Amino acid sequence: METQAATTQRGRRSREAIVDAAATLMYVDGVAGTSVDKVLAASGAGKSQMYHYFKNKEQLVGAVIERYLEQVLGNQPAIFTLASWADLETWTEQLLDVHRRAGAPIACPLGNLAGEVGDNPKLAPLVDQAYRTWESHLARGLKTLQDNGELAADADPARLAQAAMTSVQGGLLLAHIRHDLTALEDALGIALAYLRSHAREC
Repeated sequence: METQAATTQRGRRSREAIVDAAATLMYVDGVAGTSVDKVLAASGAGKSQMYHYFKNKEQLVGAVIERYLEQVLGNQPAIFTLASWADLETWTEQLLDVHRRAGAPIACPLGNLAGEVGDNPKLAPLVDQAYRTWESHLARGLKTLQDNGELAADADPARLAQAAMTSVQGGLLLAHIRHDLTALEDALGIALAYLRSHAREC
């Protein structure tokens, strides 16, 4: 689902403003509740600008999914450099820190979208790809642990990353709904314990 790239600084600002406005609106009102007119009003962009960069609303949603992924990964920088069990603990602490702020625990923006567009044959694969990208960083870190002799040789980093992500998403969902961080704390604790159960025995 390719979109038109912005080739000038002014164009990039306009495109970014449109995506930022759409991301904010869709987080609060959902995809169905976010009309193109609302996005234009919030971004200050014109309709011609909108359709220059995005042929339709689905392309705009695709750009929003990319933006959400950038935000999610930006809140957990340790995931890019995982190389030890201590690094994994740092990663979980970074996830928790996001939800210790005022107004938290907050909903995962990707999780919000997944619940709404999970049956959409065009949009669901885009959300899935965002999750797979997130998982891939975790899997790469686990593969590094394996290469360093800290993870069992017969462990599957990709499956372990998927299992950890399943726990993380469940924790994020319940923490947000219950306004209680313990759900996420417990989920991350379970994820770490499961990963550590595959540590290489000395």
